[in-house]
Amino acid sequence: MRKYLLSLLLFSVLFARAQPSAVGKISVDHKLVKKLEAAMAGFHGEAGIYVRNLKTNRIAEVNADSIFPTASMVKVPILCGIFDKINRGEVAFTQELIYRDSLKYDNGIVGSFKDSTRIALPKIVHLMISLSDNTGSLWLQAMAGGGATINQWLESNGFANIRVNSRTPGRKENQAKYGWGQTTPREMAELVAMIRNGNAISPAASERMYRYLGMQFWDGEAISQIPPSIRIAAKSGAVNQAKSEVLVIHAPHGDYVFCVATKNQQDQAWQKSNEGYALIRKLSAIIWNHFEPKNNWKPLPESEKFWF
Repeated sequence: MRKYLLSLLLFSVLFARAQPSAVGKISVDHKLVKKLEAAMAGFHGEAGIYVRNLKTNRIAEVNADSIFPTASMVKVPILCGIFDKINRGEVAFTQELIYRDSLKYDNGIVGSFKDSTRIALPKIVHLMISLSDNTGSLWLQAMAGGGATINQWLESNGFANIRVNSRTPGRKENQAKYGWGQTTPREMAELVAMIRNGNAISPAASERMYRYLGMQFWDGEAISQIPPSIRIAAKSGAVNQAKSEVLVIHAPHGDYVFCVATKNQQDQAWQKSNEGYALIRKLSAIIWNHFEPKNNWKPLPESEKFWF
Protein backbone atom coordinates (compact mmCIF):
# COMPACT_ATOMS: atom_id res chain seq x y z
CA MET A 1 0.00 0.00 0.00
CA ARG A 2 2.83 2.38 0.91
CA LYS A 3 4.58 1.62 -2.40
CA TYR A 4 1.35 2.33 -4.27
CA LEU A 5 0.89 5.67 -2.50
CA LEU A 6 4.48 6.70 -3.24
CA SER A 7 4.01 5.81 -6.91
CA LEU A 8 0.77 7.76 -7.05
CA LEU A 9 2.45 10.79 -5.42
CA LEU A 10 5.34 10.64 -7.90
CA PHE A 11 2.90 10.42 -10.83
CA SER A 12 0.96 13.41 -9.50
CA VAL A 13 4.13 15.52 -9.18
CA LEU A 14 5.32 14.66 -12.68
CA PHE A 15 1.85 15.22 -14.11
CA ALA A 16 1.64 18.64 -12.48
CA ARG A 17 5.08 19.63 -13.80
CA ALA A 18 3.98 18.68 -17.30
CA GLN A 19 0.98 20.99 -17.04
CA PRO A 20 2.25 24.28 -15.62
CA SER A 21 -0.89 26.25 -16.49
CA ALA A 22 -3.53 23.63 -15.71
CA VAL A 23 -5.63 24.64 -12.70
CA GLY A 24 -7.91 22.56 -10.52
CA LYS A 25 -8.95 18.95 -10.75
CA ILE A 26 -8.39 17.26 -14.11
CA SER A 27 -10.46 14.33 -15.35
CA VAL A 28 -10.32 12.19 -18.47
CA ASP A 29 -12.87 12.43 -21.27
CA HIS A 30 -12.89 8.74 -22.17
CA LYS A 31 -15.39 9.14 -25.03
CA LEU A 32 -13.17 11.65 -26.76
CA VAL A 33 -10.11 9.47 -26.18
CA LYS A 34 -11.79 6.58 -27.99
CA LYS A 35 -12.70 8.82 -30.92
CA LEU A 36 -9.13 10.09 -31.21
CA GLU A 37 -7.62 6.61 -30.94
CA ALA A 38 -9.91 5.32 -33.69
CA ALA A 39 -8.99 8.23 -35.97
CA MET A 40 -5.26 7.72 -35.40
CA ALA A 41 -5.30 3.96 -35.94
CA GLY A 42 -3.42 2.92 -39.05
CA PHE A 43 -1.43 6.14 -39.38
CA HIS A 44 1.83 5.44 -41.19
CA GLY A 45 4.16 7.04 -38.68
CA GLU A 46 3.90 8.14 -35.07
CA ALA A 47 1.34 10.62 -33.80
CA GLY A 48 0.35 12.19 -30.50
CA ILE A 49 -2.40 14.50 -29.31
CA TYR A 50 -3.43 16.31 -26.15
CA VAL A 51 -6.75 18.09 -25.61
CA ARG A 52 -7.96 20.07 -22.61
CA ASN A 53 -11.34 21.71 -22.24
CA LEU A 54 -10.44 24.93 -20.45
CA LYS A 55 -13.93 25.26 -18.98
CA THR A 56 -14.29 21.77 -17.50
CA ASN A 57 -10.60 20.74 -17.24
CA ARG A 58 -11.44 17.41 -18.88
CA ILE A 59 -8.59 16.08 -20.98
CA ALA A 60 -8.09 13.54 -23.77
CA GLU A 61 -4.68 12.30 -24.75
CA VAL A 62 -2.91 9.79 -26.96
CA ASN A 63 0.89 9.67 -26.75
CA ALA A 64 0.67 13.15 -25.20
CA ASP A 65 4.00 12.83 -23.37
CA SER A 66 6.04 11.47 -26.28
CA ILE A 67 8.58 13.89 -27.74
CA PHE A 68 7.99 15.13 -31.29
CA PRO A 69 9.65 17.68 -33.58
CA THR A 70 8.11 21.12 -33.15
CA ALA A 71 8.91 22.24 -36.69
CA SER A 72 7.64 25.85 -36.76
CA MET A 73 5.75 25.49 -33.47
CA VAL A 74 9.16 26.31 -31.97
CA LYS A 75 8.29 29.92 -32.74
CA VAL A 76 5.93 29.93 -29.74
CA PRO A 77 8.79 29.52 -27.22
CA ILE A 78 10.86 31.99 -29.27
CA LEU A 79 7.93 34.41 -28.93
CA CYS A 80 8.05 33.93 -25.16
CA GLY A 81 11.81 34.42 -25.19
CA ILE A 82 11.73 37.77 -26.96
CA PHE A 83 8.86 39.05 -24.80
CA ASP A 84 10.72 38.01 -21.68
CA LYS A 85 13.60 40.23 -22.86
CA ILE A 86 11.13 43.05 -23.54
CA ASN A 87 9.56 42.64 -20.11
CA ARG A 88 13.00 42.84 -18.49
CA GLY A 89 13.74 46.07 -20.32
CA GLU A 90 16.63 44.52 -22.27
CA VAL A 91 14.85 44.95 -25.62
CA ALA A 92 12.49 47.78 -26.59
CA PHE A 93 9.25 46.54 -28.14
CA THR A 94 8.97 49.43 -30.60
CA GLN A 95 12.65 49.64 -31.53
CA GLU A 96 13.73 49.84 -35.15
CA LEU A 97 15.94 47.02 -36.40
CA ILE A 98 18.40 47.02 -39.28
CA TYR A 99 18.47 43.93 -41.48
CA ARG A 100 21.81 42.58 -42.67
CA ASP A 101 22.45 40.04 -45.42
CA SER A 102 24.31 37.88 -42.88
CA LEU A 103 20.96 37.17 -41.18
CA LYS A 104 19.45 35.51 -44.27
CA TYR A 105 18.32 31.90 -43.81
CA ASP A 106 15.88 31.44 -46.70
CA ASN A 107 13.89 33.40 -49.28
CA GLY A 108 10.97 34.28 -47.05
CA ILE A 109 9.83 37.85 -46.60
CA VAL A 110 12.57 38.91 -44.18
CA GLY A 111 15.22 37.00 -46.12
CA SER A 112 14.22 38.98 -49.20
CA PHE A 113 15.01 42.34 -47.63
CA LYS A 114 17.87 44.38 -49.00
CA ASP A 115 20.84 44.89 -46.73
CA SER A 116 20.33 47.89 -44.39
CA THR A 117 16.52 47.68 -44.59
CA ARG A 118 14.98 49.22 -41.48
CA ILE A 119 11.98 47.53 -39.86
CA ALA A 120 10.28 47.77 -36.47
CA LEU A 121 10.60 44.78 -34.16
CA PRO A 122 6.79 44.23 -33.86
CA LYS A 123 6.63 43.60 -37.60
CA ILE A 124 9.29 40.90 -37.38
CA VAL A 125 7.35 39.26 -34.54
CA HIS A 126 4.18 39.40 -36.62
CA LEU A 127 5.92 37.80 -39.62
CA MET A 128 7.35 35.05 -37.40
CA ILE A 129 3.95 34.04 -36.03
CA SER A 130 1.51 34.77 -38.85
CA LEU A 131 3.60 33.76 -41.86
CA SER A 132 6.13 31.62 -39.98
CA ASP A 133 9.04 33.54 -41.47
CA ASN A 134 12.23 31.58 -40.72
CA THR A 135 14.85 34.31 -41.16
CA GLY A 136 12.87 36.63 -38.90
CA SER A 137 12.42 33.85 -36.34
CA LEU A 138 16.15 33.09 -36.14
CA TRP A 139 16.81 36.82 -35.82
CA LEU A 140 14.41 37.01 -32.86
CA GLN A 141 15.85 33.83 -31.34
CA ALA A 142 19.27 35.50 -31.29
CA MET A 143 17.81 38.73 -29.86
CA ALA A 144 16.14 36.70 -27.10
CA GLY A 145 19.58 35.52 -25.99
CA GLY A 146 19.67 32.36 -28.08
CA GLY A 147 18.20 28.92 -27.58
CA ALA A 148 19.92 28.39 -24.24
CA THR A 149 18.26 31.46 -22.73
CA ILE A 150 14.85 30.48 -24.11
CA ASN A 151 15.30 26.94 -22.77
CA GLN A 152 16.17 28.34 -19.34
CA TRP A 153 12.90 30.30 -19.35
CA LEU A 154 11.01 27.16 -20.33
CA GLU A 155 12.66 25.13 -17.57
CA SER A 156 11.97 27.79 -14.95
CA ASN A 157 8.29 27.80 -15.94
CA GLY A 158 7.86 24.07 -15.57
CA PHE A 159 8.29 22.92 -19.17
CA ALA A 160 10.61 19.94 -18.99
CA ASN A 161 10.36 18.84 -22.62
CA ILE A 162 9.94 21.89 -24.88
CA ARG A 163 13.37 22.88 -26.09
CA VAL A 164 15.00 24.96 -28.82
CA ASN A 165 17.72 22.84 -30.46
CA SER A 166 18.97 24.78 -33.48
CA ARG A 167 21.89 27.14 -32.85
CA THR A 168 21.88 26.08 -29.20
CA PRO A 169 25.10 24.85 -27.54
CA GLY A 170 24.99 21.24 -26.37
CA ARG A 171 21.92 20.27 -28.38
CA LYS A 172 23.40 18.95 -31.64
CA GLU A 173 22.19 15.40 -31.00
CA ASN A 174 18.68 16.64 -30.26
CA GLN A 175 18.73 18.79 -33.38
CA ALA A 176 19.79 15.81 -35.48
CA LYS A 177 16.85 13.83 -34.09
CA TYR A 178 14.11 16.45 -33.81
CA GLY A 179 15.22 19.49 -35.81
CA TRP A 180 14.84 23.13 -34.75
CA GLY A 181 12.86 22.27 -31.63
CA GLN A 182 11.18 19.49 -29.70
CA THR A 183 8.09 19.18 -27.52
CA THR A 184 5.39 16.91 -26.21
CA PRO A 185 1.81 17.63 -27.33
CA ARG A 186 0.83 18.21 -23.69
CA GLU A 187 3.48 20.82 -23.02
CA MET A 188 3.01 22.80 -26.22
CA ALA A 189 -0.74 22.94 -25.63
CA GLU A 190 -0.22 24.08 -22.05
CA LEU A 191 2.30 26.72 -23.09
CA VAL A 192 -0.28 28.30 -25.40
CA ALA A 193 -2.92 27.91 -22.66
CA MET A 194 -0.58 29.75 -20.28
CA ILE A 195 -0.37 32.62 -22.75
CA ARG A 196 -4.14 32.61 -23.22
CA ASN A 197 -4.66 32.75 -19.45
CA GLY A 198 -2.35 35.75 -19.08
CA ASN A 199 0.21 33.81 -17.06
CA ALA A 200 3.20 33.88 -19.42
CA ILE A 201 5.75 36.55 -18.39
CA SER A 202 3.12 39.19 -17.54
CA PRO A 203 -0.54 39.90 -18.33
CA ALA A 204 0.50 42.59 -20.83
CA ALA A 205 3.05 40.34 -22.55
CA SER A 206 0.56 37.46 -22.65
CA GLU A 207 -2.10 39.67 -24.21
CA ARG A 208 0.22 40.93 -26.94
CA MET A 209 1.53 37.42 -27.68
CA TYR A 210 -1.99 36.01 -27.81
CA ARG A 211 -3.05 38.65 -30.31
CA TYR A 212 -0.16 37.62 -32.55
CA LEU A 213 -1.21 33.97 -32.27
CA GLY A 214 -4.69 34.98 -33.40
CA MET A 215 -3.42 36.23 -36.78
CA GLN A 216 -2.67 33.15 -38.88
CA PHE A 217 -1.97 32.98 -42.59
CA TRP A 218 -1.53 29.18 -42.58
CA ASP A 219 -5.12 28.16 -41.84
CA GLY A 220 -5.62 25.18 -44.12
CA GLU A 221 -5.36 22.32 -41.63
CA ALA A 222 -6.81 22.29 -38.09
CA ILE A 223 -8.22 25.80 -38.45
CA SER A 224 -10.06 24.83 -41.64
CA GLN A 225 -12.29 22.50 -39.63
CA ILE A 226 -13.55 25.29 -37.36
CA PRO A 227 -16.23 27.82 -38.42
CA PRO A 228 -14.62 31.05 -39.67
CA SER A 229 -16.68 33.04 -37.16
CA ILE A 230 -14.87 31.39 -34.22
CA ARG A 231 -11.86 33.11 -32.69
CA ILE A 232 -8.72 30.95 -32.79
CA ALA A 233 -5.12 31.34 -31.63
CA ALA A 234 -2.70 28.92 -33.25
CA LYS A 235 0.70 27.97 -34.61
CA SER A 236 1.48 25.16 -37.03
CA GLY A 237 4.66 23.48 -38.18
CA ALA A 238 5.81 21.15 -40.93
CA VAL A 239 8.96 19.41 -42.13
CA ASN A 240 9.30 16.39 -44.41
CA GLN A 241 8.47 13.68 -41.88
CA ALA A 242 6.54 15.67 -39.28
CA LYS A 243 3.43 17.84 -39.16
CA SER A 244 2.08 19.65 -36.10
CA GLU A 245 -0.35 22.28 -34.88
CA VAL A 246 -1.39 23.83 -31.57
CA LEU A 247 -4.61 25.79 -31.10
CA VAL A 248 -6.91 27.45 -28.61
CA ILE A 249 -10.48 27.52 -29.91
CA HIS A 250 -12.97 29.93 -28.36
CA ALA A 251 -15.92 27.60 -28.81
CA PRO A 252 -19.49 28.59 -27.86
CA HIS A 253 -19.69 26.06 -25.01
CA GLY A 254 -16.20 26.70 -23.66
CA ASP A 255 -12.67 27.28 -24.87
CA TYR A 256 -10.44 24.30 -25.49
CA VAL A 257 -6.79 23.80 -26.40
CA PHE A 258 -5.20 20.98 -28.31
CA CYS A 259 -1.91 20.05 -29.90
CA VAL A 260 -1.33 17.30 -32.43
CA ALA A 261 2.10 16.25 -33.66
CA THR A 262 3.53 13.55 -35.92
CA LYS A 263 6.97 12.15 -36.67
CA ASN A 264 8.60 9.47 -38.81
CA GLN A 265 5.88 9.79 -41.43
CA GLN A 266 6.11 7.56 -44.47
CA ASP A 267 4.23 10.16 -46.50
CA GLN A 268 6.61 13.06 -47.11
CA ALA A 269 4.75 14.70 -49.99
CA TRP A 270 4.25 18.47 -49.72
CA GLN A 271 0.61 18.30 -50.76
CA LYS A 272 -2.73 18.87 -49.03
CA SER A 273 -3.34 15.13 -49.21
CA ASN A 274 -0.28 14.41 -47.05
CA GLU A 275 -1.28 11.88 -44.41
CA GLY A 276 -0.10 14.13 -41.58
CA TYR A 277 -2.11 17.10 -42.81
CA ALA A 278 -5.13 14.85 -43.34
CA LEU A 279 -4.81 13.51 -39.78
CA ILE A 280 -4.66 17.01 -38.31
CA ARG A 281 -7.81 18.01 -40.19
CA LYS A 282 -9.59 14.83 -39.12
CA LEU A 283 -8.70 15.22 -35.45
CA SER A 284 -9.63 18.90 -35.41
CA ALA A 285 -13.07 18.09 -36.83
CA ILE A 286 -13.60 15.29 -34.30
CA ILE A 287 -12.75 17.54 -31.37
CA TRP A 288 -14.94 20.41 -32.61
CA ASN A 289 -17.93 18.13 -33.15
CA HIS A 290 -17.36 16.47 -29.78
CA PHE A 291 -17.59 19.77 -27.93
CA GLU A 292 -20.12 21.42 -30.25
CA PRO A 293 -22.39 18.53 -31.39
CA LYS A 294 -25.38 20.77 -32.14
CA ASN A 295 -23.47 23.19 -34.33
CA ASN A 296 -24.73 22.78 -37.88
CA TRP A 297 -21.69 24.28 -39.61
CA LYS A 298 -19.84 21.96 -41.95
CA PRO A 299 -16.54 22.68 -43.72
CA LEU A 300 -16.71 22.92 -47.49
CA PRO A 301 -15.63 19.84 -49.42
CA GLU A 302 -11.90 20.03 -50.00
CA SER A 303 -12.44 20.11 -53.75
CA GLU A 304 -14.32 23.42 -53.38
CA LYS A 305 -11.87 25.23 -51.10
CA PHE A 306 -9.27 27.77 -52.09
CA TRP A 307 -5.97 26.11 -51.21
CA PHE A 308 -2.53 27.68 -51.26
